Amino acid sequence: MLDESTPTGAKALALLEDAQVVWLTTVRPGGQPQSSPVWFVIDDDEFLIYSLAGTARISNIASNPLVSLNLDSNAGADVVAVEGTAREVEGPPSTEHVAYQDKYRDGIQRIGHTPESFAQQYSVVLRITPKRWRIH
Repeated sequence: MLDESTPTGAKALALLEDAQVVWLTTVRPGGQPQSSPVWFVIDDDEFLIYSLAGTARISNIASNPLVSLNLDSNAGADVVAVEGTAREVEGPPSTEHVAYQDKYRDGIQRIGHTPESFAQQYSVVLRITPKRWRIH
């Protein structure tokens, strides 16, 4: 994970904590990259994402676990890009993840879900282990 004791690491973690969306890029079997905006939290030095089942990103990760995550930038500044390895894991539903609920409670309601209906629909748990960070 990032070294929070450095100015660059502290800034990157602050940007990640404030960000509502990160762009997850997976690779289709034919080699075409596919980017999707996803909600996330940092959990045990990994990115934790709850996803819909049956999406292209799930099948892409199953065939090629190499991914990238990118924050929106601010006119070329505040760029955080992460390369890592993704995997589907067994895990508790989003309703049992306090940090996730705290971060996305309003968003879940805004898209017409309760925490329970969101957890039922977004039931696939993805974890991404960062391997390389790029921060500008």
